[in-house]
Amino acid sequence: MGFLGWIILGLIVGAIVKAVVPGRVGGGWVTSLALGVVGAVVGGWIGDLLFGGGTMEFWNLGSWLLAIVGGIAAALIYGAITGRNKTTT
Repeated sequence: MGFLGWIILGLIVGAIVKAVVPGRVGGGWVTSLALGVVGAVVGGWIGDLLFGGGTMEFWNLGSWLLAIVGGIAAALIYGAITGRNKTTT
C-alpha cells in the first residue's frame, strides 16, 4: 500500500481513536485525525519493515490493526506529552 493509502486509512483510524480514547486527545477532531494519520503511517512503516512491503494492502486486517494500534499509541504519547491525561482535583 502506498503512502496515500496509509493517509486515507489514518483518517479513518483518527475517527476510531477519537471514539476509543476520547478524553486523552486534546484539540478535537482535527488533532485526532492528524494523530490517526501519524499512527497509521508509522505503523505501516514498521509493518513494512517487519513483514515486507508486499503483504500490506488496504483491505488487509493486519494493515488495519497496525494502523489502529499506531493511532492509539500516537494519541497516548500525545496525551502524555501535553498532559491531557492528568486529572485535576
